[in-house]
Amino acid sequence: MGILENSQIVKHKIADAAARAGRSADEITLVSVTKTHPTEVLHEAWEAGLRHFGENRSHELTEKVPWLTEKLGADNGIVWHYIGHLQTRQSQPIADLAQVFHAADRPKIISRLDRQLTENGRSLDVLLEVNVSGEASKGGFDCSDWENSVEQKQNMLDALKLVQNSAGQKAAGLMTMAPWGADPDFIRSVFSKTRNLRDWLSQELEIQLPVLSMGMTDDFEIAIEEGATHVRVGRALFGDRQ
Repeated sequence: MGILENSQIVKHKIADAAARAGRSADEITLVSVTKTHPTEVLHEAWEAGLRHFGENRSHELTEKVPWLTEKLGADNGIVWHYIGHLQTRQSQPIADLAQVFHAADRPKIISRLDRQLTENGRSLDVLLEVNVSGEASKGGFDCSDWENSVEQKQNMLDALKLVQNSAGQKAAGLMTMAPWGADPDFIRSVFSKTRNLRDWLSQELEIQLPVLSMGMTDDFEIAIEEGATHVRVGRALFGDRQ
């Protein structure tokens, strides 16, 4: 099947999961994970009606954004999401081209993006990446015991305040990943724990944090049932990475 057919299947699953949770499918943003796929595939995805594209390599943004802008025009409606770990020295393309950054995982990258965004007069929606599962291979702020850890709570509050005080960044919410192949009940607990953390932070700082970026191809339906507003889906749309 092609991207159009795959996207229809994914959207049906999104709608069904939202209905089970008493939510509307309109509350869910499908971020099409286009990392490693060539620009021609992105063009096909755009023709299939997909508008939110997720990349995790800064050099791919510098290649794909200009190509699609030239191909489709500046008013193409695409929202570019940077979803991967970002090394400090590779941050300029995100400051120049992305609209949403899903992986703010340390104060240093928040401060660097602040300087770069201020210099080029752009704004960026920022999600703090959190590790609530405690899995060593996962990135993000350690929130594995946030309910009981004063230190983990304070680290999150400080990071959000840093984003808030940035001229070019807007604190939008949280992002997390569940462990690969874990028991569905544990995956559900990871997502619910992230939602509860978001709610606590929002209440503590008296700010709106509307975005919960949770769930990928294998678990996005559980994520939606637990409150995800953005799901990051690649394989179900495009097949295996190239």
